[in-house]
Amino acid sequence: MTERETHIGRTQSLFRSVNERIAASSDRLGSDQTEIVCECPDQTCTERVELPLEQYEEVREQPTRFVVRPGHEDPSVGKVVEWHRGFEIVEKVHRAAAKVARQLDPRRAEPSGV
Repeated sequence: MTERETHIGRTQSLFRSVNERIAASSDRLGSDQTEIVCECPDQTCTERVELPLEQYEEVREQPTRFVVRPGHEDPSVGKVVEWHRGFEIVEKVHRAAAKVARQLDPRRAEPSGV
């Protein structure tokens, strides 16, 4: 696994962890929608994505899937698997990047080793 792939995996997983808290807050407030941070590999990205909370939960069922703004995908580690108005869902297809995403998934407490 290259340093770049590890860095990308950690960056996206950090955004995903932040979004977990945002989604939980939306749910506690009884909202059907949530506004999360783009989960792209760019650590300086601060763009927001609004989507139905139910859809965010569906994405989170797969630890290798992330929600990004259109055009924010990195084809060297992932591919767009769904297109929606205002956001895309990308899945890690690069084996090393997918491994990092699974290891750092807050919903699946696997030992890291990364």
